[in-house]
Amino acid sequence: MLSIESLAFVAVVFTVAGWVKGVTGMGLPTVAMGALGLVMAPVQAAALLLIPSLLTNIWQFLAGPARGVIIRRLLTMMICVCIGTAFGIGLLTSGSSRWPSMALGGVLAAYALLALFLPRLAVPARFERRLSPVMGVITGVVTGATGVFVVPAVPYLSALGFSKDELVQALGLSFTVSTVALGVALATAGSFHPSALLTSVGAVVPALLGMYVGQRTRDRISPTRFRLWFFSAMLVVGMYMLVRGMLGR
Repeated sequence: MLSIESLAFVAVVFTVAGWVKGVTGMGLPTVAMGALGLVMAPVQAAALLLIPSLLTNIWQFLAGPARGVIIRRLLTMMICVCIGTAFGIGLLTSGSSRWPSMALGGVLAAYALLALFLPRLAVPARFERRLSPVMGVITGVVTGATGVFVVPAVPYLSALGFSKDELVQALGLSFTVSTVALGVALATAGSFHPSALLTSVGAVVPALLGMYVGQRTRDRISPTRFRLWFFSAMLVVGMYMLVRGMLGR
């Protein structure tokens, strides 16, 4: 069971993560895993992430108008996410915190660099059917190994030509499926304990509060400036975790 200080830290982390998601439509798992990964093993952080991530992403997916179309379009990718997660979960649940922390740090840093410097890509429609299963498997493996499900799903979905609202909804579907796949994989590996479930449920309130505030303040924030500061912070956190793991600390 976490101490009072740790529970307070978890509440602050999920409030901030929810706020980021309210502003951008994404970022809750990335922020939560990055911050929690600084003070606990990634497998513990992933367990705490599950319920807030699941509820906020279901909300995000159901709020859009194109549910059936998006499900049909991304079905093979989502199936492959589940398969990849089952293969990747062994690293996260290996019992060692060093290698999962290094993997998490590397993914956070890579995601930040891609977001900051990768030019806007477009996937031709004729390649989507072949690429989607591949992107799904890779996303699943990264999800299982690190608890973060944004790479390469977010850049790939952003390149598929969705409208703004459709993209937010597609991300909600992708994150929902990834969260469920991660939860099932953790439970199957015996790494999802009742105490973590209780804390995860408790984290829903600060996450939803932060998300509400983020949605209310979205129009008052410069998207360009917010993007720069957010991904710069992710890069710093990711590099710190990576270097710390390499030094064996």
